[in-house]
Amino acid sequence: MILTYIGQFFEMVYLLIIILMTVQAIFNIRLRLFIWETPEHAWLNHAPTVYRDPCLSFTIMLPARHEEEVYQETIQKVYDLNYPKELMQIIPICSNDDVGTIAEAQKKIEQLGDPNVQLLVYTNTPTSKPRALNHALQVARGDVVTIFDAEDEPHPDILNVINTTMLDEEVDVVQSGVQLMNHNSRWFSFLNVLEYFFWFKSSLHFFARVGMTPLGGNTVFVRRELMEQLGGWDETCLTEDADLGIRFSLSHARIRIIYDDEFVTREETPHTVEQFVKQRTRWNQGFIQILFKGEWLKLEKFSQRLLALYVLVLPEVQAFFACLIPISLLMFFFVKLPLWLAMMTFLPLYCFVLALFIDVAGLHEFLKAHNRPWKWSEAVVTMLYFFPYQFILGFGAIRALIRYLQKTTNWEKTAHHGQHRTKAA
Repeated sequence: MILTYIGQFFEMVYLLIIILMTVQAIFNIRLRLFIWETPEHAWLNHAPTVYRDPCLSFTIMLPARHEEEVYQETIQKVYDLNYPKELMQIIPICSNDDVGTIAEAQKKIEQLGDPNVQLLVYTNTPTSKPRALNHALQVARGDVVTIFDAEDEPHPDILNVINTTMLDEEVDVVQSGVQLMNHNSRWFSFLNVLEYFFWFKSSLHFFARVGMTPLGGNTVFVRRELMEQLGGWDETCLTEDADLGIRFSLSHARIRIIYDDEFVTREETPHTVEQFVKQRTRWNQGFIQILFKGEWLKLEKFSQRLLALYVLVLPEVQAFFACLIPISLLMFFFVKLPLWLAMMTFLPLYCFVLALFIDVAGLHEFLKAHNRPWKWSEAVVTMLYFFPYQFILGFGAIRALIRYLQKTTNWEKTAHHGQHRTKAA
């Protein structure tokens, strides 16, 4: 009798896990497709086609660490933006021990010969991106502050787009699109590129509508007065961008999301699986930090708090699901389940298969938007590596949880090689 009750208990626990996996998968699909639900949603991503006269001034922060390969070109591309030079303050930022990147920045600044391009070298430790940004905020003088990462390739008209949007819509924050471009340089690049495509193009609009917006790490434009009121970036957080988005939501800042394919900031996927895992570990660990920091609990609406909880616990959910995979395989071969429960176990699989086909459709949209040829071989690669990609995400989540429990908080930087600046084959 006791064994019967124990068996029923584990069946109910297993059923609950299946239901949770299914609900999470369905909600994730909803996030990916939100922008295509209605024409009104899709229109949110359109950038203005007629620009207002340049009025707002911009402070552009370029944090970098060990970016000798790409930094000079990035500074040049930012300097070449189609906007009056007197309304642009460009601040390359390096820590004092990064002599190689400092030398590259100095060469480019001397070549440009413009006093509005100013190298900022800081000495505080430990070295981190939010620490660098806070140093730059102290000398920023633009009406709007923004960030481009060291390998970024912004669209030449992006400042005109933001100037017009902020003036016309009277918003405090604009998150413009960021897009990985080297979709076929590594096997995992296909799925990584599509993650960015769906996140910036669709999911962020859902978050903004609810009023809880975890922002991306760059191409975020914020009125300087608001940044100063909030005290800048949290220097202890590994995902200072998501933390800042929650603080904006708490302060009732007016946030606008724009993902127009033409105006995205171009970036590259990590160069190796190791680099990719380290990047995801940092992001996941940052979400865990924000979760236990607890500021999201101050959000006014239950829907906002629930969405924040979902986003912040996703690393733990991924780690938990990754641990369940070998258990599920063992149960498949050695545990006899009731027929109804055995049929229920296929629900998450159906959702994953649907997500796989959505990724293939997303690949088609991405290639079409950026004038790249469609190749069935690339669609096949995307499908073949869909599940291995989920394993890597799960591993990164587990690693983040271990690092958090060990109180390891060093900044694991992602190396850049400029792969996105080479036209895809």
